Amino acid sequence: MNDAHLGSSDSASLPPRGQHLTTLSHEGRFWDAYLEFDDDPSRPDGYRARFVFSPGDPGDHEGLVRTAVIIIEDSFEAAVRKARSFNDRQLGDLLRSCLD
Repeated sequence: MNDAHLGSSDSASLPPRGQHLTTLSHEGRFWDAYLEFDDDPSRPDGYRARFVFSPGDPGDHEGLVRTAVIIIEDSFEAAVRKARSFNDRQLGDLLRSCLD
């Protein structure tokens, strides 16, 4: 994946740090979707998070893919609520944009 895409596979071998949201099917494979919070000391009163997708059956040189930070809320609970408001189709679209 090149840097121009939305997602990143940095730290692809590490397990996701975050809250499991759902398991979805994309192109015949299962993926777990997580909400991962960004540790940003310059913004101690805000909650910034991204979606992380983990393949259920990772192949060689394949691992986690991450979106950019797209959830920004005033509280942890509001961020989780916002993330849970995404349906499987929307999450699948985000996953596809990370993989393309």
